[in-house]
Amino acid sequence: MTDTRSYNEKVIDEFRGNNGVMSGTYADAPLLLLTTVGARSGKERTTPVLYLADGERFVVFASNGGDARHPAWYHNLVANGRAVVEVGAERFEAEVTFTEGAERDELYARQVAVNPAFGDFQRRTSRTIPVVALSRGIGR
Repeated sequence: MTDTRSYNEKVIDEFRGNNGVMSGTYADAPLLLLTTVGARSGKERTTPVLYLADGERFVVFASNGGDARHPAWYHNLVANGRAVVEVGAERFEAEVTFTEGAERDELYARQVAVNPAFGDFQRRTSRTIPVVALSRGIGR
C-alpha cells in the first residue's frame, strides 16, 4: 500500500466515523468523499476531495497537486460518467458535469480566492485543470 493510499484511507475512516466532521488539516475544510469506478480495473475507488459549494452543486478540481497528469478519479469520471458523493452524513449518486470555458474559469477563480493553493497548482502544470460539478440529480 502506498503512503498516499494509506493516508487517504485514514482520512476516509475519520470522515465516515464522524459523519464528515474532520480534525487536524481538514477540520474546517470543505471535504467530500468521491467514489468512482476504475476506468481499467472496474473497481470502486474512494478519494477525499476538497470542494467548492455552488448552489446545490459540489464542484471539485482535478488539480492532482499541480502534477502534469490528471488524477485517477478524473479519468474514472470521464470513462464512466458516474460517481457517488459523501458529504457530511449524506451519500448520493451524482450527476457529473464537466465545466468548460467561462463557467470553468469562474469556478476555478472562486476556488483560488478561498484556497490560494489552487493557484499554485495551476502554475505548476501546463495542463488546464478540469473543474467538475457534482449534483444530487440521480434518483431525485
